[in-house]
Amino acid sequence: MRILVVGAGAIGGYFGGRMLQAGCDVTFLVRPKRAAELAAAGLVIKSPNGDVTLKNPPAVQADQLTEKFDVVLLSCKAFDLEDAIKSFAPAVGSQTSIVPLLNGMLHLDVLDRKFGRERVLGGLCAIAATLNEHREVVQLNPMQSLSFGERDGKLSDRVRAIAGTMASGNFGSSASENIVHEMWEKWVFLASLAASTCLMRAAVGNIVAAPSGKDFMLGMLDECSEVATAEGYAPRAPFLERTRGMLTAAGSQLTASMFRDVKAGAPVEADHVVGDLIKRGEAAKVPVRRLRLAYTHLKAYENQRG
Repeated sequence: MRILVVGAGAIGGYFGGRMLQAGCDVTFLVRPKRAAELAAAGLVIKSPNGDVTLKNPPAVQADQLTEKFDVVLLSCKAFDLEDAIKSFAPAVGSQTSIVPLLNGMLHLDVLDRKFGRERVLGGLCAIAATLNEHREVVQLNPMQSLSFGERDGKLSDRVRAIAGTMASGNFGSSASENIVHEMWEKWVFLASLAASTCLMRAAVGNIVAAPSGKDFMLGMLDECSEVATAEGYAPRAPFLERTRGMLTAAGSQLTASMFRDVKAGAPVEADHVVGDLIKRGEAAKVPVRRLRLAYTHLKAYENQRG
């Protein structure tokens, strides 16, 4: 099975690198600067689950891409999706499966329109990783998982085949028969965390230690959950119990990657993670006052960045 990983940043570099380490047929679609970095230093992964340096990983640039691949693993930020689509489109054939790991749901509509719904699986990952100053992939804690599946819930032959290949990477991959519901739950968690930590410019523990901070965090979770419920994907009890615990843990240094992006002055996925949830809430007559406040804050930040 031939796998094209779009990008070799923190997410694509980690999961693609682990599959390459296991001997899978993996090629990274990268920009010229990243191609030069990989050629010079290799793909370097620093991880609690084991370090590895992969010398001369197979890489291709968009203007050189002519072959079709069995799987496209897409891990870009939502604001880079249109450019990413242009770059990997030549690799998509009649039998290609696209596995997107983006946040929210907007990307599914975009990919469906471009490539057809039958080629686009659901997907999500859970990992804390970043690129350091040496452009090495650094996994920040041992947590790692990647789930994917048919959006209609069927366990198809192609999903079984992809699962068999990804299993060799030993990063907790799984074929899901309920992937869309799982994507919604991740969105609820991520939007609650990102909206709260970005608005308050603080980690979870600092927010819940403030007057009414715990109520604020739980209120944000309630708003996001009500939108998901209105869309037909009510968060399940085990998820809510686990998420409430994470969002109210005393002393927790948990923040969203979006908060870290704000601190770094980087672009953020305000429209895709928070804005789209607000639109869906308004359409369903769900009050989203906290989300709207956080969204205004994020859009003001974007305006300030220019």
